[in-house]
Amino acid sequence: MKITANREALLAAFQTAAPVAPSRSPKEILRNVKMTVTNEETVLSATDTEVGVRLSVPQIDVAAPGSVLLPVDKFGLILRESSVEQLAIESDGNSIEVRGQHSRFKLPAQNPDEFPEVVSFYEQSYHEVPARLIRELVRRTLFATDTQSSRYALGGVLLEFEPERIIGVGTDGRRLAKMEGPAVAHNDHKGGDGMTIVPSRAMQLIDRTVTEADAEIAICARNNDILVRTPRATIYARLVEGRFPRWRDVFPSRDNSLKINLTVGPFYAAVRQAAILTSDESRGLDLSFTTGNLTLSASAAEVGQSHVELPIPYEGEQIDVTLDNRYVADFLKVLDLEKMIVVDVLDNESAVTFATDDGYDYVVMPLSREGRR
Repeated sequence: MKITANREALLAAFQTAAPVAPSRSPKEILRNVKMTVTNEETVLSATDTEVGVRLSVPQIDVAAPGSVLLPVDKFGLILRESSVEQLAIESDGNSIEVRGQHSRFKLPAQNPDEFPEVVSFYEQSYHEVPARLIRELVRRTLFATDTQSSRYALGGVLLEFEPERIIGVGTDGRRLAKMEGPAVAHNDHKGGDGMTIVPSRAMQLIDRTVTEADAEIAICARNNDILVRTPRATIYARLVEGRFPRWRDVFPSRDNSLKINLTVGPFYAAVRQAAILTSDESRGLDLSFTTGNLTLSASAAEVGQSHVELPIPYEGEQIDVTLDNRYVADFLKVLDLEKMIVVDVLDNESAVTFATDDGYDYVVMPLSREGRR
């Protein structure tokens, strides 16, 4: 194999693929990224056998096709520390030589034939989803998952497919984030027979791989795994086993609650200010809705007290609720500051819901004022 590569283009692709390779594994060969070079394209692939990616690399001049295993740590450092525009990469099967204008590196070579094959996307039945929606779905649901819990099914995002819609849901049992938007089913794609729970690592990979320049993304959910195709990459992931909570039951159905419009920017600023005097042991943020005003306050014996007021378009009786400040901030930080949200509050014992006008809903369970620590 012998190529000349644009260093920045190769670095960008390598940095997307490399995090998939496990830093520790009994299978040492997995700690590499495989480069496969043909006269038509150059593809990087990486896998830990649970999650995998195939990524097309642009701006490659091919002198001789072939394949090579690139060690994640050392080759990644070479790409990052070099400053030249072009790098020449050549392998004879025994070693890998990387040459810049004033540098040369020689790395040991492993047999690329022993590297596990990463699945390609040949499915005819799939959902076509706008790339912008996928990026928002990941960003708006992934933070609410629970990768530390023994409840394994919560360590991923649930995807549900309808003929003209896709729904993503993430929860850790204390709050729940749901994002939905338009999608088109091709050849009657409905997903697999069970729940499509995509592991958090795979969702992070999707977020890294899908770019603003992409238009449409293809998603095929099968019984045990999922395939995602972008214009330049294919992502594979085994699904998380287990049963996801009945998430629709979490959303309260009520007509007598307070529903008020707030702008994200001012509300987020008030939350951040009030949260200054919270602590790891005392995270409760008291929200008090009164006519024309929202008061946010916090109190921690070891750090002090905060009191922040925000004018709001509300007229009615006072309603108080205590929420974990982190959960409120997590929701607000993934939204544009100019965006309007609707806050739905009933009382200090009922779930609080937040909603946008573009298919995003968020539910947070309240803290008791006595048990806020």
